[in-house]
Amino acid sequence: MSALTLSVLPGAYAVSQLAPNAPLPALPETRAEAGALWSLTRTAGELSLVCQESAVPDGAKVEGGWTALKLHGPFPFDLTGILTSVLEPLRDAEIGIFALSTFDTDYVLVKAVHLPEAVSVLRAAGHTVLE
Repeated sequence: MSALTLSVLPGAYAVSQLAPNAPLPALPETRAEAGALWSLTRTAGELSLVCQESAVPDGAKVEGGWTALKLHGPFPFDLTGILTSVLEPLRDAEIGIFALSTFDTDYVLVKAVHLPEAVSVLRAAGHTVLE
C-alpha cells in the first residue's frame, strides 16, 4: 500500500450506543449541525452513533474525547491494505482507535490526547497528515 493522505477533522467526537430497538436519533437538519462526520449504524445488538460530542442523544452510553482522521478516498472496493497501513503504525505505538467506513473512504478516530503522537507516527510511516 502506498502512502495515504489523511485530514484531521474539526471538532470533538463521541461514539455512543443506544439499545438496538431505540428510535433513530433525528438526522441533523443542516451540514453545519452534522459537522464533518455523523454516522449511524444499527445491528441486532445495538444502535451506534458517531457524531460531535455536542450532538449525542440523551440516554446514550457515551465514549467521548475522540478526534477523527479522514483518509482521502475514494478507494476501490477491491483495494486491500488501506486501513492496515494506518492501523498497524498506530497499533505499534499502542494508540487505540475506532474505525468506520463509508462508500468512498475510511475514518479512524483516536483519542484527542493521543492526536499529536498519532500524527507523528503516521507521518513516520510515510503518510501525509493535514491538520
